[in-house]
Amino acid sequence: MNALFKALNDPTRREILEILKERDLNAGEVAAHFNISKPSISHHLDILKQADLVTSHKKGQFVLYAINTTVMDEILSWIITLKS
Repeated sequence: MNALFKALNDPTRREILEILKERDLNAGEVAAHFNISKPSISHHLDILKQADLVTSHKKGQFVLYAINTTVMDEILSWIITLKS
């Protein structure tokens, strides 16, 4: 769970998750939303993948990234149990 909170701690990674809410995107499409280098975006995507917050699948010559909603459901359930 530490990797999860580390991933969510960064505002760029949180913004990437917001962007991926709309649809699956490749790294170049994600990078187009930011004023940072493509290698930096790839690094952020790798951290999100390590935390299981995003998944990736190959489509043609591109790798598409998508939000892993299962992990989001687990986080919410865990937070709710803390509150009760």
